[in-house]
Amino acid sequence: GAALGGIAGKIMLKHAVHWTESEEVVGYLQAFFLLIMTLGTLCYMLFKAGIKTRKVINPITCIGIGLALGMLSSFLGIGGGPINLVILSYFFSMDTKEAAKNSLYIILYSQLAGILQMLFTHSFPVFDVRILFLMMLGGVGGGYLGRRWNQRLKVEVVNRLFVFLMVVIILINIYNVYIFFYLLNVF
Repeated sequence: GAALGGIAGKIMLKHAVHWTESEEVVGYLQAFFLLIMTLGTLCYMLFKAGIKTRKVINPITCIGIGLALGMLSSFLGIGGGPINLVILSYFFSMDTKEAAKNSLYIILYSQLAGILQMLFTHSFPVFDVRILFLMMLGGVGGGYLGRRWNQRLKVEVVNRLFVFLMVVIILINIYNVYIFFYLLNVF
């Protein structure tokens, strides 16, 4: 589901840019939707103790959830991590650590499908290979450190860190929405 959703999200993004004839408008929409979703994620994390979670096992429903997560993360241009954590926690009754591990699989399949689509359609964007190399080093280093910290931290501490990062992401999204409004001369 995540792989198909990744492809669908990239197609939606391409059509949104074509339809609006403006990358700025699409960027504003992405920032706005990401802000709304991040606020929802923060609310879920703050009130999750009182929320009854589900234990979805129906394969069609699981594929549908993967499809939606892949589509969202690909359309918004994000890995989808915070949103994935909430969805996996709610629909599959996973704790934050378990949801984080499974979120990585969703991101992997979604982004891999998008990369394969770009390969087959010869639509790779132009990029600096040095930056790619540095990002890969950072990703491997961050993965190594994250795994070590994950093994040492209790779920409660991970939850508090997650809430803190959600607040930071919300502030960044508010700034991005403001900048896009400014670029579109709304203010």
